[in-house]
This record gives sequence, C-alpha cells and structure tokens, in this order.
Amino acid sequence: KEGLKEQLDEQDAFQKMIANSPKMIKVINTIKQVAKSNATVLINGESGTGKELVAESIYRCSKRMNKPFIKVNLAALPSEIIESELFGHERGAFTGAHQRKIGKFELANGGTIFLDEIGDMEMSLQAKILRVIQQKEFERVGGNETIKTDVRIISATNVNLKEAVANRDFREDLYYR
Repeated sequence: KEGLKEQLDEQDAFQKMIANSPKMIKVINTIKQVAKSNATVLINGESGTGKELVAESIYRCSKRMNKPFIKVNLAALPSEIIESELFGHERGAFTGAHQRKIGKFELANGGTIFLDEIGDMEMSLQAKILRVIQQKEFERVGGNETIKTDVRIISATNVNLKEAVANRDFREDLYYR
C-alpha cells in the first residue's frame, strides 16, 4: 500500500507539467532527487518558464508535503512591508501595527516556504534570510523574542545571481547557502 501511495503522490506532484522531451525528463528527475533532501533550493530561469511549478513539485515530492506550503512573491510586495510579511510584527512596531501579525516563516514552520523573485530582495533583508537559513531563527519586527523555525526554503529568480553577487547587489554568502 505504501508504494502505491508514493506513486500516486508522485503522479499528483507532476500533473501540471508536460514532459515529453529529454530535457524535461531530466528536470523531473532532478526534482525527484532534490525533493528527498531538506536542502535549500534555488530555481533560476526566465520569466514564464515554470519556476513556481518546479517549486510546487519539489514540495509535493518531499517529506514535508503534508505540512504548510507558503508562497511569497517578493516582487509583488512593496519593500516597506516585506520584512513584516516574512517575519511578522508586534503590536505597536510601526504606525498601523494595531495587533501582532504572524509572518510567513512562522506560518510555514514544519513545512516549506517559496520565495519567488529573491533576486529582487534588498540587501538588508538578505541578511535576515541568511540568519533563518543558518540559525533557523528570526524575530518579528518590533519584537525581542527569538522564534525558532523548521522550514525548508525554496527560492526562485530570473536574475543572474552570479552577476548580482559580482555587482554587490546580492550577498555572496546567501547565494552559496
């Protein structure tokens, strides 16, 4: 029964993908391999190439598939609120913060967070993402309590991050994590 369930889960993971070419078969095989680990993943590709579908497939083939899968499109959020969206905030942390807000990393605890368009993220926020990867902890905006998290990070970008690192637009240590 367990083998049949895994086959059905795997079929479901790839239901939105069309894979007849050898290159797409290679992509699917890579997804299956990456999904087995808890490693942080970077998906790089042009706009419209299906990076989000790849992220969803990695999640659905992983051991975390029954846990939360939280998607955040960083390019769609104003830079002033990204930190609050990702890490949450405490009541009174800034004008308009009338109550505590739980952030996406806290909501994704035990599961997976997909950070789309990570190449557009500001340097100050990159340092905070690095802390989550390395120490598995963060603080809400305006808070002083350290919150532990167990989250797998899958990120995507259409930016050439090697060039961004060379231009000092993206942190080298974050790129290699």
